[in-house]
Amino acid sequence: QVQLAESGGGLVQAGGSLRLSCAASGNIYSLHFMGWYRQAPGKERELVAVISSAGTTKYTDSVEGRFTISREVAENTVYLQMNSLKPEDTAVYYCAAARRATLKHDEYDYWGQGTQVTVSS
Repeated sequence: QVQLAESGGGLVQAGGSLRLSCAASGNIYSLHFMGWYRQAPGKERELVAVISSAGTTKYTDSVEGRFTISREVAENTVYLQMNSLKPEDTAVYYCAAARRATLKHDEYDYWGQGTQVTVSS
């Protein structure tokens, strides 16, 4: 079993920055992909960024060049640095982990509780 604990959400003005953290505990060695998804009111959950156990990354087009996903292996923590935030980035952000290589949110095995990110215009 794996537990994911997120932190770092909040309220920021457009153009500002936030950094989200996701600390993993438990059987972390079974994990292959870790990532961030987000869900805005009335919208489906969407991929934001993922990072593999080998360190490769993938971003959704709307955040490419503004967001950076990274990981600190020694701390079992994945980060999402969000710069140049826009009001359309407003959503609940979820940390997720999968035992396989996948981008499909319904194939992720573990989820955090979510953290609210609100970007004001």
